[in-house]
Order: sequence, then structure tokens, then C-alpha cells
Amino acid sequence: MSTPMEITLQNPQEPNISDLENGDAASAPPPPPILNEDKVLVSVEVCLKPSSTARIDDVRSSVERMLENRSLSYNDGPIPVPLDDPFLTENVQRIRICDSDEWVQNHEVLLFWQVKPVVHVFQLSEEGPCEDLSEEGQLSSFNEWMLPAKEFDGMWESLIYESGLKQRLLRYAASALLFTEKGVDPFLVSWNRIILLHGPPGTGKTSLCKALAQKLSIRFSSRYPQSQLVEVNAHSLFSKWFSESGKLVAKLFQKIQEMVEEENNLVFVLIDEVESLAAARKAALSGSEPSDSIRVVNALLTQMDKLKSSPNVIILTTSNITAAIDIAFVDRADIKAYVGPPTLQARYEILRSCLLELMRKAILSSFQECDQLILPNYATMKEKLNMPETQEVQAPFRLCKQLLEAAGACEGLSGRSLRKLPFLAHAALSNPYHCDPGKFLCTMIDTARRELSELHE
Repeated sequence: MSTPMEITLQNPQEPNISDLENGDAASAPPPPPILNEDKVLVSVEVCLKPSSTARIDDVRSSVERMLENRSLSYNDGPIPVPLDDPFLTENVQRIRICDSDEWVQNHEVLLFWQVKPVVHVFQLSEEGPCEDLSEEGQLSSFNEWMLPAKEFDGMWESLIYESGLKQRLLRYAASALLFTEKGVDPFLVSWNRIILLHGPPGTGKTSLCKALAQKLSIRFSSRYPQSQLVEVNAHSLFSKWFSESGKLVAKLFQKIQEMVEEENNLVFVLIDEVESLAAARKAALSGSEPSDSIRVVNALLTQMDKLKSSPNVIILTTSNITAAIDIAFVDRADIKAYVGPPTLQARYEILRSCLLELMRKAILSSFQECDQLILPNYATMKEKLNMPETQEVQAPFRLCKQLLEAAGACEGLSGRSLRKLPFLAHAALSNPYHCDPGKFLCTMIDTARRELSELHE
């Protein structure tokens, strides 16, 4: 999990970096001359208050000046809105540093003179999903959100996968949009702006697609001031072969085409459980479904191909059954990423984030020390395990070992089940109104074993 960013003071006469990390303003070296192109690009996301009417450019400039005037060592996580800046205090809800994890893992610390911050300012939409109604008054097969949406706020940070997956998706999308914007000849270099996430149920594929759309709507807001997400339910789209399916497909893509015609609008199309399309076509070819189904699936693929010429659309798809996906669709996907069950490290980080939240909300009692020190991230925890045994007597370290044991006991549970586990463990407590984290972890281990045994019955 990410940790709050350390703030240090700049002094050109300071002679050593270790003092800078500790906030000593009297002893750090002058920044070495680094060319702009050698600096690390780090995203700074600035969320405006719902009541703010400030111009985005004004907020961006103010945050950039603030970052220039304050020397920071960059780690992913929130930084406080400066109380001495009335403009930011009035308009900004939070500021968060992103994308520094990969560098920090390899270089331990990322200092202010190594960074070129890229500031993204956004305001959350509170409208919620818009369900398009058919003429008969029945729900259509897709929902629509204006992005960035309040409903998806914080979803990206809550999703924990093997290192590199989320960054890979972000970089892919940036390249796909850039190639189209620059007019790269698609006959020489081919790309479709289609992502396929596949793997077992409960691994967060759909959530990752929604979170990716949210994140990209923020990152590309300077080029596309408006963003929309259209979520298609493939099961409902292909439920009535003889009469409704063709109409639903036509209506869906007519709506999407109208969206992408707005040059300043970035459109994301999410097709969940896309294997239902492949199953329909295979069934039709075997004779168990009418030939209309083939025409409907072909029409969908044709419409997706037409969207390829539009620079401002990205198609996100998921599948629980990899083997069932139509090869014609698989061939169109630029990225085919497997999203599997959480690893030990991912399970540790998921449970860690759950426990920190319960401590913050005072559902679990907390120690006097900082919660982040009580429950260090996985890398720090591994370092602690290598310490001499004489240092293991501290309560925070025992809690750290218990959390690792709990993560080990959860092998076989999906990410979705892991997020529910702390609630189920709390419901099993004899006294739910007072419990320390150590006893709670013991209960959670027992709950995990019970859940696993029920899974295999």
C-alpha cells in the first residue's frame, strides 16, 4: 500500500541526502544538474471540492507553484492541502501523488530535483449512472456514466495486483491515444484500442476496467474535457435472438457513435463477460441457435471495427472463461491480460488496507504509534522478518507476523472474498464493540479457513 509522502525543506547548502530525508534543513546537498528529459514524470492528481467554481488552469498553476516552493521526497499517497494558501484551501478537496511506486522500489527515495510533476485537476461528477430506457419502458442493455464519477472515486487505489499490471494498462492507453492523435498510418502500425482482461470470477476485472476509465478520464482531461463510460451487459444484449438483439446492437452503437462525434469527448465502452458473444456464435454454427445470432455477433464485431477510425474511444472487455472467447475477437484485442487470484503479497496488502480502515474508523483499537508503522507494507514487512529475534518482542511486529499468517491462510480466496473477510470475521466476534487487532486477526484466520472449507464442499 502507498504511504504518505515525506515533506522536507530545501536548502542549497545542504551536504548530504540522508539528512534531507530526515527533514534536517541544514545539511542536504545542492541538487545535481539534471536535464528536464532525465527527470521522472510523476502524476499529481488534484480533486476539486464539489462547490468549487475555480478555473482548472488557475488551480493547476497554483498547485505547480506550491510544489516548486516546497521541497518534497515523492512517495505515492496524499499530501495535505497547504493551509497558508487560501485559494487552494477554498477549492481543493485533496492532492495525491501517483506513479512513483516503480521508481521508489528500485531507488528507495525519489527527491524533488529528480521529479517533473504533472498536475491533473478534476472534479467528480455526482450524477450517477444513467439507465437508458427502451420504448417499452424496460431497461436497456447498457448504463452510462459521466467521468470522473464519484461512484468510482478511490477504486483504482483499492485494487491490488501483481506489480506492473495497472501501469501496463495506463501506458498502453497513453500510447493508443497518442498514435491516433499523431495520425500514425494504421496500415503500417496496427492497433485497435481494445483491452481484454480474462481470468476467474472475483478477481476484480470489471472493477479494474471501470477504475482504468476513471483514471484515464483524469489523466487526459486537458485533451478531452468530457469523458463517458458506457457499460454493456452482453447477456442482456444477446438474450432475444429473433427480434430484439439486432435493434439493441444498432441502438447501442448509434448512441456510442453520437458520443465519439464530439471531438472533446473521450468514450469508454465496457463489455462485461464478453465470452457470451463467442458462446452465441459457436452455438449458432453448431445448429443449436438460429442463424440470426451469427449476424448479430458479426454486426457487433463490424461496429467495433468502425470505431477504430475514431481517435477518442477505448473498448474495455472482460471474460471469466478464457477458452470460450471467439478467436475473431481475441485477435482484435491489443492487450490480453490475465487477472488471476491474488498472490501472497497481494493478499497481505488487501488485508492490510482493510485493517487500517477499521482502525481509522475506531472499529478496532489502535496502538499509540502511527498505523502505517503498525502494519507496514509487504516489502518493509519482509525486511522486519530478517531482523534479529530479540527485536521481535514489540507488539507491532507480532501484529505484522499475524497479518502475514492471515494472508497465507487466505490462499484460494478471490479478491472479492478477501474484501468481505474482515466483515465476516467481525460478525463472528463475541464482543463486536471492542477488539484489538491481534485478536481480530486470529478470528479472521479462523473465518478464512471456514470460508475455504465451504468452498470445497
